[in-house]
Amino acid sequence: MPTKRVVIFAGGDLSAEYLSLLDEEDFVIGADRGALFLITHGVEPDIAVGDFDSVPPEALHQIEAGSKKTITCDPVDKDLTDSEMALDLALGTQPESILLFGVTGTRIDHTLASIQMMTRALQRQVHCSVMDTHNYITLTGSHTEIHDLGYTYVSLLPLTPEVTGITLEGFQYPLTGATLKLGQSLGVSNILTAERGTVSIESGLLLIIQSKD
Repeated sequence: MPTKRVVIFAGGDLSAEYLSLLDEEDFVIGADRGALFLITHGVEPDIAVGDFDSVPPEALHQIEAGSKKTITCDPVDKDLTDSEMALDLALGTQPESILLFGVTGTRIDHTLASIQMMTRALQRQVHCSVMDTHNYITLTGSHTEIHDLGYTYVSLLPLTPEVTGITLEGFQYPLTGATLKLGQSLGVSNILTAERGTVSIESGLLLIIQSKD
């Protein structure tokens, strides 16, 4: 049976405030240290997954005891990050949407990999978003609504060499049929002028980043 929403907690920057965003119907996955974070805050993950190389051995026992299911792998002989393994499991539940916490932090390589892997969800027509204290990131290849979530800015960044036919409504700086190329900063720091705005594109993949300082 398809899942409505999967929420993934990975091992990057995490805050207890994220837990208030969980619904009872959510399918919750803890990736590596993210699983320990959930358990220590009284949340039982539906799945804990990873090589668990960032937690001490005694904590792994705690994770196994506190999760409905635990999937472990060798930290050396693996091709996927813990976050991508969690995403694969999430997509396997046929969700309507996926929300990722703890996939940003000091490791820019992991952060970029996590942002780019949202394309895999989009290919399956699953809405995917990344959230932390300062950012809310989504991805579109067609049309999407942007809701005011309390962030200051909305920036548009191409994830493909070129994004064409960009039309914005409900923004301080509207666009009509515009083109953004990889490396351009024209789409940075726009502002919503209403509780909701719309972003439409004709071709390419466009990152939509709501952010605040």
